[in-house]
Parts: sequence; structure tokens; C-alpha cells
Amino acid sequence: MDDAGQRLRKVRERLNLRFRDVEQASQQIAERHGNPDFAVLISRLSDIESHGTLPSIYRLYSLCCIYRLDLIEVLSWFGIPVDSMASDAGVIDIEKTHSVNFNPEGAEVMLPISMDPGIDLRRTFFVSEVVQRWGKLPLALVAGLDLKRYRYGFVGTEDWGMNPAIPAGSLLVIDDTKRKIQLNGWRNQAERPIYFIEHRDGFYCRWCSIVNGIISLIPDPSSEEPVLHFPVDDIDVVGQVVGVAMSLDPEARRHTRA
Repeated sequence: MDDAGQRLRKVRERLNLRFRDVEQASQQIAERHGNPDFAVLISRLSDIESHGTLPSIYRLYSLCCIYRLDLIEVLSWFGIPVDSMASDAGVIDIEKTHSVNFNPEGAEVMLPISMDPGIDLRRTFFVSEVVQRWGKLPLALVAGLDLKRYRYGFVGTEDWGMNPAIPAGSLLVIDDTKRKIQLNGWRNQAERPIYFIEHRDGFYCRWCSIVNGIISLIPDPSSEEPVLHFPVDDIDVVGQVVGVAMSLDPEARRHTRA
């Protein structure tokens, strides 16, 4: 399999571009942005193609512009596992609740793509015993979600405000078209809308109520966390939580109060 430099060389040759052509084109990009780091000199391009020299992010950008290549794809040529951003981010514990700002659209997950046709989906079953074949599928195919439609949040590993309904460490799918707080219309707490809220001191995942210009962020009663009160003008409703991915490991879900 060709390394990244050889692949870039093949693209250049396919476009019938000489070293000098690439250098001149990159200098135009450098001048356009007022930054000489975008320039790819002939000697540097030769090193990238023939000796495996790693280009700077500026030079890689210029080469992708000149060759009409997708920057994200070319990063993967250099061994950057862009499709693993979501899973790699998941191994890092961050105590505070926060938004997820990279796009998970291209991510892939390992899923059972062939199962025992006789399985009764109405009954609880052990998936590992009935899976006939596993394979990678784009995350966008899971449950038919249009991932570009939604935003994402992560409940901090020390944010137990909605536990056990939504444990710490959960990934949230947020519909930012649903930003108006629904004040009634649900039959029980399980149906009550949960919102992702931004305040100057951080993010919150909570039930909400509004009375006399004050918004109350209401935790799950089992969490023993306090209700928080803010003036409505001090908060931003990012959207309604419409999906949750959480760990079902009892040890991961166990919370001992200090």
C-alpha cells in the first residue's frame, strides 16, 4: 500500500502538475492569506513525496487545495484516525458537562449486520449469542438518524444531576429546533422533556420550569442535587435532549456522594 507521500505524488502526476507548478500555486495561497507557512517549496514537496516527510498543517492545506482533495481524507492517509474522534474522545473523562463540537457524521461503529433470523425481537436476549456476522457501518445509518440535524452534548463524569435517568458520562443527542421550554402536557416524569442548557458557569442537562421570569433547572429527585434558579435572560436553551447513549455497567453507574 502506498504511503501518504506516494499517494500525493500520484495525484500530482495525474493532474500533470510539475513541482514548480505546485510551488507557484502554494505561494499564491500564502499571499492570499498573508502567511508564508502555506507555501510548499520544491525541496519540501520532494521530501514529502520521496522521503515521508510530514507536511505542516499549512502545507497540507495548500496541497489539498491545489490537488482538489478532501483534507479529512488526506489526514487519514497520514495515519490520523479521524473516524475515531468520537470513540477516542469517549476515553477522556471531563468532569464538567460540555458540548461536543466535532462532527460525528463520518464515524463508524461495529454493529451486528447479520443475526439469527429466528430471533424473537420482542424478548430480551444476549446479542453475542445470536450475532452471525459483525461489520462496520456508518454511524449515520444507526436508527436512521440524520446526524447533521442534531447537536451533541456529554454529561460530565461528575455531573450526577439527572442520575439515574441520565447517568454521568452519557452522550446526548440534542434537537436545537426545540428550544422553547414545554411547561406542561406530559403524563409523568418519564415523558417530561429534558433540556440542554448553557449558562456562563457551564452547561446543564435538566428538566426546566419558568415562573415569573425565573427558570428553574430541576434535577432527578434521586440524585439529591439542588434545584438551580436563574433569571431567564441569563441562560441559553441549546435544545431538547432527544437521544441518550449511556453505560449500563452497574459499576460505571454507581455514584457515592461525598
